[in-house]
Amino acid sequence: MSASGDSILLLGESGVGKTHYGAQLLRRLMKRDCRLSMNGQATNLEPFQAALESLSEGRAADHTATSIYVDSVWPVSKEDGTSGQLIWPEYGGEQIKSMIESRHVPDAWRTRVQQADRWMLMVRLQQTQLDDDVLSRPLSDLRKAAPDNPPHQISDQARLIELLQMLTYVRSMSSPGVQPGSSRLAVLLTCWDELGFEGTPPEALKARLPMFWAFLNSTWITPTVMGLSALGRPLNPHTSDSDYSSQGPEQFGFVVTPEGERSPDLTWPIHLLLDEHNYQEAG
Repeated sequence: MSASGDSILLLGESGVGKTHYGAQLLRRLMKRDCRLSMNGQATNLEPFQAALESLSEGRAADHTATSIYVDSVWPVSKEDGTSGQLIWPEYGGEQIKSMIESRHVPDAWRTRVQQADRWMLMVRLQQTQLDDDVLSRPLSDLRKAAPDNPPHQISDQARLIELLQMLTYVRSMSSPGVQPGSSRLAVLLTCWDELGFEGTPPEALKARLPMFWAFLNSTWITPTVMGLSALGRPLNPHTSDSDYSSQGPEQFGFVVTPEGERSPDLTWPIHLLLDEHNYQEAG
């Protein structure tokens, strides 16, 4: 970590769990028994207050408004005593959807891309669909499709590829000589507890989104793929979970390493991105 601050470009559309992870990550940092811990007074915590209160009551947090984008600055330290500032964003996921659909990166997002060399992409596999193409159906079958089919929509894995291609282009244009894939990348497969997959996170991503998996490995030397269950179990925004409210949200949630091991340390993916040595080993 640097003294000036480490900014993570957090990427995720609506419904992937960015707000829940941010709130639970804050609790882990304050608890001070993980790989990273809070080392001072955090700033701009207003966007997380409602989520923290909802989780304390055993309820799911509300959706983040589309127009919101706030950088929260968290002074953190590692187990070895080194410290720095982690810049963590909170925003409405529709901003990502709009960028993909319009194929345009707004100026504010261009600045964020240029300033962050650590990217974290949150993907909820349950929300993705693998459309029929030449990889899943023979060309002869595709030719037989009815002519009155609805207009073709870009597949979810093509959308993810488009997003990362746009952002790597913006980054390379701002810094001559920077190659695609030079940023550190971690992919978090969210709501892992609901996925019901028996293998490892990399295996789950490869099985569900094979074209996206191939793109990642052809662009990044060491893309890290981990599973994440920020809440540990599904919560209802209107009904309180008594276990959650009595035991405390910090007792719930886990990450799954690329090797398939489960850990309650929700700071682990952040630690991997911030630490050069560990990041290379995790790839």
